[in-house]
Amino acid sequence: MAAKQKKQTSQENPTPNWHAKAKEAQAYGSVIEDMPHYLDAKVRAKMVGHLNQLLADSIVLRDLYKKSHWQVSGPTFYQLHLLFDKHFGEQLEVVDTIAERIQLLGGVTIAMGGDVSKLTKIPAPPVGREEVPVMISRLLQAHKIVMQECAKISEAADDAGDQGTNDLVVSDVLRPNELQSWFIGQHLVDAPLVHTK
Repeated sequence: MAAKQKKQTSQENPTPNWHAKAKEAQAYGSVIEDMPHYLDAKVRAKMVGHLNQLLADSIVLRDLYKKSHWQVSGPTFYQLHLLFDKHFGEQLEVVDTIAERIQLLGGVTIAMGGDVSKLTKIPAPPVGREEVPVMISRLLQAHKIVMQECAKISEAADDAGDQGTNDLVVSDVLRPNELQSWFIGQHLVDAPLVHTK
């Protein structure tokens, strides 16, 4: 028994091997060539390129909502603080859904902040706090960019016979973005609290 214990101990090393290095398993921009999918690799590669653009812009939009949630102030603080956080959570789901589609098509998702910032079409906000109307305007512009990308991808997916991507960008990305932009856009309507004659 003691010999067996000694043998196990001599083979085990309690120090984590955290210096592991290897080549990339799959390069960004490539797709798995031979996989059980009805779309051919060229079509999947094209869709993955479009979806990575949408993913980058959606990640930035998601993060704009968290920045706005943290930095909002003023008389509408409570309502917007909660609304921005709700929209952040919804965008988190949108981002995950897009990323899963990219992987399903045999591609590699863009993921890291530095890489996302190089690809996104959404202008970067200042590090500091902005006034509420500017925050909302920035969010609305980001939504517009995402929705325009959805329309472009939907058309390309339809032309390529990629019903899965078409359905995803319309149902899971475009519609939530339309609804969110409507909700926050209403905060910029110049309407008096009381109508007088």
